[in-house]
Amino acid sequence: MDDLQFGKRNKRGDRAPDARLDIAPFWSRRPDPVKILKWVPGYFWPWSLFFFATALLWWRFVIPDTETLKTLSWGWVLRLYLINAVAIALYYGAFELRLYWQRAQGTRFKYNGKFPGDQKSDVFWFGSQNIDNAVRTLSIGVGSWTAVEVGMLWAYANGYAPWLGFAEHPVLVGLVFLFVPMLHEAHFYLIHRLIHIPVLYKWIHSVHHNSVNPSPWSSLSMHPIEALAYFGVMLWHLILPSNPVLALYQLHFAGFGAAGGHIGFDKIELGEGALDTPAYTHYLHHKYFEVNYADGVVPFDYLFGTWHDGSPEAQARMEARFAAKRARVNRKAG
Repeated sequence: MDDLQFGKRNKRGDRAPDARLDIAPFWSRRPDPVKILKWVPGYFWPWSLFFFATALLWWRFVIPDTETLKTLSWGWVLRLYLINAVAIALYYGAFELRLYWQRAQGTRFKYNGKFPGDQKSDVFWFGSQNIDNAVRTLSIGVGSWTAVEVGMLWAYANGYAPWLGFAEHPVLVGLVFLFVPMLHEAHFYLIHRLIHIPVLYKWIHSVHHNSVNPSPWSSLSMHPIEALAYFGVMLWHLILPSNPVLALYQLHFAGFGAAGGHIGFDKIELGEGALDTPAYTHYLHHKYFEVNYADGVVPFDYLFGTWHDGSPEAQARMEARFAAKRARVNRKAG
C-alpha cells in the first residue's frame, strides 16, 4: 500500500497524514447532523467496543466472586496482576512484534521515520527505550492499574460504591456506558495539564516524555504518581450510577486504550486494506510537548488554544505561542 496516497513525508523521513484532525463534531458552533452521524460509529468501533468486550471477559472469567473480593488477600491480588500483565504483554507486544521488530510495514504510515530500537540514550534504563518502556509498563504501569482495580473491586464488594443493574436502571447505566470515553478524555486532560506544570513535569511527567518517538511499550511507561493518577479515572465510578463492569470498562479504556496513542503509525496494514489508528493526535503531543493534551472528544484543547490539527495554520499558531513564551521568559531573566 502506498502511504503517500494518504499523506506526505519530509526530507527526514517523517510523515504527516493529509487528513486534518478535528474535535468531536457536536462541539462545533454549528453542529452538522450528517457529520455527527458519520462520526458516531468511530466513537464505538472498533476500539471502544473492544475495550468493553475485554471488561466483560474479565468480569466473567478473571475477577473473583464477591465474597472473595470482600477481603484483601495476596492470592487473588497477585493473580489479577499477573493476568493483567500477560494481557498487556500480549496486546502491546503484538503491535511491537509486527510493527517494530518484524517491521512488516517498514516505515509506511509511520510518523517518525526512525525506530526507537535503533537509537541508544542514557535517559533510558539500560540505554534502551524498548527495554526501559517495557519494564516500566509491565511493572509500574500494570502495577498501578491493578492497585486501583483492587481498591475499586473491594469497594464494590463491601457496598462502598453504587452497583446498578442494567435491567433495573437501563437509562442511567446506558448513559454511563456512552460517556465512558468522554470521561476518560476529561480526566486525562485535567491530570495531563497538571503534570505539565514545570516542577511536576521535571520530577514526574518527564519519565513518559523521554520517549519522543513513542512505540506501544511507551504507553504506560510512567512515573508511579502519574500512573496512579491516570488509572484513577476508575474512581469516578464511586460517585456515578455505575457497576463493576462499567468501572472495568473505564479501566480497560485507559489500560488497553493507551496503546492507541503510542502506536506511531497512522494505519496498520491488513491484507489489501488498513486499520486506522487514533495515534496522530497524541503523537503531536509527544513531538511538541505543549499541544493536544487530550484527543479532541472533549474540546478543552480547542477552547484553551492548545489544539493542533496537523495543519500549517496550527503549526504557525503553536510557534507564535512558543515565541511569546520565550519572550516572557527572557524579559523576566533580563
